[in-house]
Amino acid sequence: MITRRKFILSASTTLVLSKALFAADMFASESGDIIVHPVDHASIVLETPVGVIYVDPVGDPSSYSSYPAADLILVTHEHGDHYNAETLAAIKSENTIMITNPAVFDMLPDDLKSNTRSIGNGDKDSFGEMGIEVIPAYNITEGREKFHPKGRDNGYVLDFNGFRIYISGDTEDTPEMRALKDIDLCFLCMNLPFTMDKEAAASAVAEFKPKAVYPYHYRGKDGDVQEPEEFAKLVGDAAEVKFADWY
Repeated sequence: MITRRKFILSASTTLVLSKALFAADMFASESGDIIVHPVDHASIVLETPVGVIYVDPVGDPSSYSSYPAADLILVTHEHGDHYNAETLAAIKSENTIMITNPAVFDMLPDDLKSNTRSIGNGDKDSFGEMGIEVIPAYNITEGREKFHPKGRDNGYVLDFNGFRIYISGDTEDTPEMRALKDIDLCFLCMNLPFTMDKEAAASAVAEFKPKAVYPYHYRGKDGDVQEPEEFAKLVGDAAEVKFADWY
């Protein structure tokens, strides 16, 4: 079940809330509600039964000031729209657990390596009662392999007692993506030349059949925009397409 989270403010209360808070979607799982906050481009905040999860947080740390503090941070790979050490240093507390791919872990400043784990393609981990599986994220089109070489970057499947969320990171429609099963919610990248176009993304959705999918990371180099509305038309009835204010 998917509902829209509502925020009620009294006339006497003045609060500064980010636009993303008003666009939060709530997904019900057996473990509890999962609330999705789109932040920007590839950055996501998830309120979940196991805690607050930040995915690829970059940019001005003030962008996260309206959200609860992170219990877990996931980093998919090293590119600047997914990894920024200064942002991480500002939002990661001494109690925050962070999980990265091995390449990012190796480049972390020493102070950020505290409470940080490195996991790679095919690995499994957990955070509380949530399972974590690493899905390879890479380019498969000739000439694009240099952007995201096979074996380096991570996508993640988060498993909340059977409610499964797939976060693609930067990737094309790889065999590993197309082989996914039982995905309830998906965040799927699409931009050129670094990932894939809307046609490839929609084709993958038709194969692995997530129940709901957010197109994200859909603006690319030299003004390329993979329009989410056009992606939704291509997806058709294969999945529910969720729109969010990423930009």
